[in-house]
Amino acid sequence: MKLDMVPQGVLEQILLRIVDVPLPLLHTAIASLLARTVMTGTKLGVFEALEAGPLSGADLARECRTHEGATKSLADALVCTGYLTLDGGRYGMTAMARRWMPRSRRDSMHDSILFSIDEHDYMSSMENYVRTGEALDIHDAGMNDERWSSYQRGMRSRQSGYAPEAAKRTPVAKGARRMLDIGGSHGLFSVEICKLHPGLNSVILDLPEAVKHAAPILAEDLAREGMEGRVVHEEGNALSDDLGTDAYDLVFMSQLAHHFDDSTNRDLAKKVAKALRPGGAYVIQESIRTETPSTRNQIGGMLDLYFAMLSESGTWAFEEMASWQREAGLTPWGPVRYRSTPGMGQQAGVKS
Repeated sequence: MKLDMVPQGVLEQILLRIVDVPLPLLHTAIASLLARTVMTGTKLGVFEALEAGPLSGADLARECRTHEGATKSLADALVCTGYLTLDGGRYGMTAMARRWMPRSRRDSMHDSILFSIDEHDYMSSMENYVRTGEALDIHDAGMNDERWSSYQRGMRSRQSGYAPEAAKRTPVAKGARRMLDIGGSHGLFSVEICKLHPGLNSVILDLPEAVKHAAPILAEDLAREGMEGRVVHEEGNALSDDLGTDAYDLVFMSQLAHHFDDSTNRDLAKKVAKALRPGGAYVIQESIRTETPSTRNQIGGMLDLYFAMLSESGTWAFEEMASWQREAGLTPWGPVRYRSTPGMGQQAGVKS
């Protein structure tokens, strides 16, 4: 999957083929304007205001406590971008917006989009990263309580779209009882996996600041699912803490390998292998980088740069992750590519 210009009509198709359209303008000015338009509508509560039904521009402004004329301009822009409809002077949500935007939905993108506002600040460091090679560690730099909370809720929101598929495709041995979720913070993946396997309980190992701000999110999900006590937090650091021996049937790590370099990931795989019981699996879930850059992997390539900028590492290819598991004495399984979120997948390695 990739973002690109979609021609409307034969003439635009011809112009695109002869490279007579200023794509860099669309990739920069227009893409940024689209992103900020959606972020503004989200932050001001436009989609929540329209949940009960269509509203006039004046009523929408009244619900959002915003300026009537400016709100109409924003709503018109959201119509043009496919988020709102306009019928008889009343604005409503498109099917896509109703599916993903209202905050009341369990898998809403609301918090993800709000976190994207913070991410725009982080991305201003990209030029400095390329000039100097000095990464910005967002977990240390400028992360006050407000941003930690935004980060945790943003990650929970961003990952909700593929968590059910991830849980279904995660290998769990028959009779498995204990799971370790490394860096699992909000706990969504632990909840989804344990929900599918009634005898399984999970321990989420994460940094103290992450646990502090993720605990209320996990509590909400556990209460909603009637699973109180089956998933718990433990403060710690998988890189320095002892993970035990033959202690877990499943070790799951999502979107964390891109923060570590190759040698760190290899060392961690060995600790995990020791902590697994025979038949247990080490599952690494990541944004996947192809072996060589390709326009077919636009998102993976950009995420590789983004994560390198934030943590001195970047995304990994399936074979690289499999090599960590193989060196640790595990048997790698074939790569799993998610259908619900192209570019995401998991690499599992099983202990004999």
